[in-house]
Amino acid sequence: MSFRALLLEEKEGKVSGAVAAIDDAKLPPGDVTVAVDYTTLNYKDGLILANKARLVRQYPHVPGIDFAGTVSESGNPGFKPGDKVVLNGWGVGERHWGGMAEKARVKGDWLVKLPAAISTKRAMAIGTAGYTAMLCVMALEDHGLKRDAPVLVTGAAGGVGSVATAILAKLGYNVTAMTGRADQTDYLKSLGASAVVDRAEFANGPAKPMDSTRWAGAVDTVGGKVLATVLTQMAYGASVAACGNAAGADLPTTVLPFILRGVNLLGVDSVMCPGPQRKEAWARLARDLPLDKLDAMTSTATLADAPALAEKILKGQVRGRTVIEVKG
Repeated sequence: MSFRALLLEEKEGKVSGAVAAIDDAKLPPGDVTVAVDYTTLNYKDGLILANKARLVRQYPHVPGIDFAGTVSESGNPGFKPGDKVVLNGWGVGERHWGGMAEKARVKGDWLVKLPAAISTKRAMAIGTAGYTAMLCVMALEDHGLKRDAPVLVTGAAGGVGSVATAILAKLGYNVTAMTGRADQTDYLKSLGASAVVDRAEFANGPAKPMDSTRWAGAVDTVGGKVLATVLTQMAYGASVAACGNAAGADLPTTVLPFILRGVNLLGVDSVMCPGPQRKEAWARLARDLPLDKLDAMTSTATLADAPALAEKILKGQVRGRTVIEVKG
């Protein structure tokens, strides 16, 4: 038997991708096989499809760091045929064949059973971006963030930022959304942002080592000079959950926000996050993410569309979430 997948191949240093039929015997090792319904497009998927950052070292390769579907075969006692499952991270789509395919074979320990309230399509509308956003919210709450507090979300029109904005607003926080795209103001306010600020105010780095306090918490998806500026504006004892580096991996800051205001910089990793924390995040998503707003921020594409969409997401031209239907 065979299955359809977006297959990446490397020739003379150049990587290209096309939808192809692959024999089932080519599936990688694992104790659970999943019939994939949907995958999605994340920033990291864009890097892989565009062959940037050398995240994939062995070709041919099936990309896709996320997928959701139904267990078809299982040698793992935690799963049985018919279970609806989701996978995020664990190196899938990088070191291990991923979700841009009709079938995936993985370790059962990498899977999470989907809450009943979340379909496989909505699971991929959430994807790693939304799951990471929930981890950021959980981290801020664990470090004392109180309801009604002013919270900043950077890169708010992107996948992580859009979901974080919607969750935080539903939970009762006063959300300010930062974006470099002025035309997304109405969209961000529809997600629950009470105000929208221009990224240009933050993009040149902090004007001084410490600024006036503005935020009781922040979700940062971009890093670089933007994060450096945000740190100078945090209230005493406040926290920033940092999960991305779209504006750069450097952090040109000083120790002053940390030693004078007790600011906490919380690193949030979604790739190797332990199983119990993943399950909690998905349970929280089922409860705290307004699904009508999720649907409104989601578009649908096909496997064949993925390479072109990769270029757009790397240029910051993709709004919200993109679900990729793998069948048909």
